[in-house]
Amino acid sequence: MKNFRPQNRPRKSSLLSGRTAILQALSGGQALDRIYVQKNASAALQQELRQAAARATVPINYVPVEKLNGFNLGDHGGCVALISKVHYQDLQEVISWVVDKGETPLFLILDGVTDIRNIGGIARTAYAMGVQALIIPDKGVGALNEDAVLTSAGALEQLPVCRVNSLMKAVDELHLNGIRVLASEMEAGTSILDTDFREPGAIVMGGEERGINPALMKICDQQFRIPMPGNFESLNVSVATGMILFEAVRQRHFAPNV
Repeated sequence: MKNFRPQNRPRKSSLLSGRTAILQALSGGQALDRIYVQKNASAALQQELRQAAARATVPINYVPVEKLNGFNLGDHGGCVALISKVHYQDLQEVISWVVDKGETPLFLILDGVTDIRNIGGIARTAYAMGVQALIIPDKGVGALNEDAVLTSAGALEQLPVCRVNSLMKAVDELHLNGIRVLASEMEAGTSILDTDFREPGAIVMGGEERGINPALMKICDQQFRIPMPGNFESLNVSVATGMILFEAVRQRHFAPNV
């Protein structure tokens, strides 16, 4: 049986309780990681929060009342929001910012990576390796909470993070900007050593349980693998990301004629 690590309860200072507080935060542009709404809350409340959250690209989780009561916030009125430690950026604005600086885009896309320690470790390595943005979906990814920021050694507060409602659409946007999308796949025919990372590119890393979504994999420009002489199934996604980014940096800065 798989062992699940217990998740730490968020600090009360990182939570908003009740309809008014959440709507004010959304209208004021405060970054929220997600909103938890009671499953059987009134249709009016659900619709109001859904519309406001959609405008701010904040995901909503519909949960039983026990989940909300577990935050120990008293009268929550059927909704609780988790304040984000990260200020999310618009993808196109980040692309334009990187290009205007005269830099070659190197982005990282996380698909289905749910362990916050892995996300923190990936962000720490990405920032050190010169990645200009981390692209994540609004659902199916670990919360970028205090634990994630701590694991990243603060990198998540420095590295631009773009949260999108569809990774498929994000790839389309990258393609429109001339950015190739490369997918890490352990069974790919091309080795990382034969992959060109010098061009504008975004690297997709999948979660350890399911890997990259097949539909997303299909629209990537190239798949590559990390050669492993040892007889082992796969690498930890954070470790694999570090190895891939090292090769990208080696090609870009230390072996320009590779």
